[in-house]
Amino acid sequence: MGVHSVNHSPFHYMTISELSQNIRDGKLSPVELTAHCLERIESLDESLNAFRMVCRERAMGEARAMEAALRAGQDLGPLQGIPYAAKDLFDVRGIPTSAGTRLLENNIATEDAVAIRKLAQTGMIFLGKTNTVQLAYSGIGINHDHGTPKNPWHNTPHVPGGSSSGSAVAVAAGMVPMALGSDTGGSVRIPAALCGITGLKTTVGRIGRTGVYPLSGSMDSVGPMTRSVEDAALVYNVLQGIDFKDDSTWNVSVHDVLNGLNRGVRGLRLAFAERVFWDDVDSEIEKAVRECGNVFQNLGAYVDSIDLPEAEAAWQLNRRGMIIVAEAYTNNQQLLDEHYEKLDPIVAARMIKGKDALASDYLLNRMEWKRLRAEALETLKDIDALLVPTTRIPALQVDEIDADMDTYTARNLDYLRNTSIGNILNLCGLSIPCGFTNKGSPVGLMIYGKPFQEETVLRVGHAFQQVTQWHRSTPDLSWAQQE
Repeated sequence: MGVHSVNHSPFHYMTISELSQNIRDGKLSPVELTAHCLERIESLDESLNAFRMVCRERAMGEARAMEAALRAGQDLGPLQGIPYAAKDLFDVRGIPTSAGTRLLENNIATEDAVAIRKLAQTGMIFLGKTNTVQLAYSGIGINHDHGTPKNPWHNTPHVPGGSSSGSAVAVAAGMVPMALGSDTGGSVRIPAALCGITGLKTTVGRIGRTGVYPLSGSMDSVGPMTRSVEDAALVYNVLQGIDFKDDSTWNVSVHDVLNGLNRGVRGLRLAFAERVFWDDVDSEIEKAVRECGNVFQNLGAYVDSIDLPEAEAAWQLNRRGMIIVAEAYTNNQQLLDEHYEKLDPIVAARMIKGKDALASDYLLNRMEWKRLRAEALETLKDIDALLVPTTRIPALQVDEIDADMDTYTARNLDYLRNTSIGNILNLCGLSIPCGFTNKGSPVGLMIYGKPFQEETVLRVGHAFQQVTQWHRSTPDLSWAQQE
């Protein structure tokens, strides 16, 4: 079990804003920082398996270029010289995008994903690709092709959450200060919660998805995974905007989430969304999340409880899985039809069901989504943000979950329940650390906001982190160190 402590290491657990200040003060150079991250990856990743590929020479070349730019007076902003990693769904020119399967290991990208290109323009330094669930189709984090990233809070294999599993482990273990993830039903927020970091699920349309291996065009979203809410805001601010090849972004205006980040929560109306989000929740998780209400009340927010009947309806709709399975099959039809036996049997067996989806059922589900989203907006008209547990249960042992398909399927639904509701209702969401179980597993608080209200969830989460230290807790990784 990893013992949590507040770590004051010189580099590897600093936030982006702290690292950036050190770079600008001349106390740290991009080359030193990048070399340090690469050394830490080399030391830890044989045990943790967060990375699919590390691009050492490329990263050092970019670091030297950023160091020279800074010396020449070129100021690209607070992300300049900061290393990061990307989930292996994001295209990086000249590098394979394998999406968690050996079948795509020769799928070489011819250009960068929009998100990768935008980060390059800010002067961030690309370190490599992180492991993901095969075809991004699970909230657990297990991968039988490339190996399962190891939750850094436990020295026995516990699930990291998925599908952005490697990204979460890399940030939680201090290998990188930020990693890109994607979220279709919880794939940023679940691993953020289980690994004790911050994860932002953006509203579909906020961040362009061109160059990101698709699962469900209706629900796929891009989001940063970081050590703090402030860091997530810094990255989100530069990722948002129009992507001409992604029509979901065409009518969405850019907003600056940094201006209001420090406004606090005084006068905001926050509410615990009751019923379905709390059904059969682990008692230690419930206690930790409920106690967050006291923190917000002490900060001057109004904290209440509300019933959100649309959440229960959304969960029942999601359990049928019509939209995602139909779109997932369509996006992976060739792999499923021609290489079914070579895919992970659990992933393939679930995804192949989309082959038999009827267009009428698909369209009826889309109509139901539209109705629920409108009704949820009406229910939430006087609420600024919702407070719920990110996951129903903490990180469990890999062997327990991977014992058979029935257990895997049941646990996958357990992890996805509270997060997938937000995808169905088109909410934005932020998972932040808010405590630990007695066995040392991190607990995540999820802050839900209305569609396109990222500035509100970030403001609420930042206020919480200003007066708590959960996001500063770090795992004891002495068991994972390699000489």
